[in-house]
Amino acid sequence: MQHDDAKERQETSLIGRILSLEAVLLLMGVVSLVYGLINGAAMNIFWGVVIIPGVFLLHKVRKKDWKAHWQALEAEQQRQRERDNRG
Repeated sequence: MQHDDAKERQETSLIGRILSLEAVLLLMGVVSLVYGLINGAAMNIFWGVVIIPGVFLLHKVRKKDWKAHWQALEAEQQRQRERDNRG
């Protein structure tokens, strides 16, 4: 049986995605929320309600193309400086 490096890398990547920071945080938020609802613990409900939307916000921020964002921002600032110098 041959050793397939590509398949091993793909499996490692899948495990990495499953056990990613976002997944762990989401799991922690859900567990905290469920525990709080079952036991009537207000702080656990609060943290669950805060963590779960925070995970989606974190995912959106990490997914954004920041290099393109900063380039667009610098271009806009350059255009603004050029307008200010002309006026």
